[in-house]
Amino acid sequence: MALKFQAKVDRILSARRSLLCVGLDPDPAQIPKVVRKGSEIASMTHFLHGILDATYDVAAAYKMQLGAYLAFGPEGVALLPKLTRRIGPTRLRILDLKANDIPNTMRLFRDAAFDRLGFDAVTVTPWLGWETVAPFLERSSHGVFVIAHSSNPGAADFQEIPTPRGPLWLAVVSEVRRLADAHGNIGAVVGATYADAVRLARAALGNGVPILVPGVGAQGGQLSTTVREGVDAKGRALLVNASRSILYASSGKDWKKAARTEALRLSTQINQLRAGLSKPGAARA
Repeated sequence: MALKFQAKVDRILSARRSLLCVGLDPDPAQIPKVVRKGSEIASMTHFLHGILDATYDVAAAYKMQLGAYLAFGPEGVALLPKLTRRIGPTRLRILDLKANDIPNTMRLFRDAAFDRLGFDAVTVTPWLGWETVAPFLERSSHGVFVIAHSSNPGAADFQEIPTPRGPLWLAVVSEVRRLADAHGNIGAVVGATYADAVRLARAALGNGVPILVPGVGAQGGQLSTTVREGVDAKGRALLVNASRSILYASSGKDWKKAARTEALRLSTQINQLRAGLSKPGAARA
């Protein structure tokens, strides 16, 4: 019987000894000029394969924002299954979809992401109601990350609206916990740019429920707080995503080396922070 997604996440994070998720979100304007040879899609393919080669041994997961590939048209979308095959099953492959629609449509998204494109998990929003997430819960070996508190500046416009269960985003997290207990394949997205959000999310989710954290790196979220407050009792169940800070660490000929250096620096720092939590007398502030 296939592992439930939460168990798969824990196994991969343990085996890789890493919590780093590399965001493979190509921006044509930022791809180094030395890489731009031939067609636009050929340049992007070369660039992404180079980033994979440079970061593969330090990454536990890769996340791909669908919009970054739609921008290249059919050839961009066709690149997604090639990347997921190259990454393989020893790392998590996450499609950053942020979709939400009626259940029948969400089943189509699910089947496309998991069966056609080769992803292990997707991101969704819960705006149309929890019934829209149900199709993903039917596939226990694959996962769904529900957007709770995003990392962008305007996140508070709606996500912080008060409810009887606290701010709206925390009410979302509470429901994720209930569904995680029942199905074992759901997690939450919580941005690192809001200081208390990761701490409150972990307290609500308990152990084992994965949190995907964007906002570390170019968006300026605090890594130390994210790791200290975001890991569970095992020091895992957390994926720290960095995209631009790794992909575009250099615009010169050393772009691949610079990407590796930044990924290794970030992964090492994360591991040092969680090692500190396991020392006698260490406490989470």
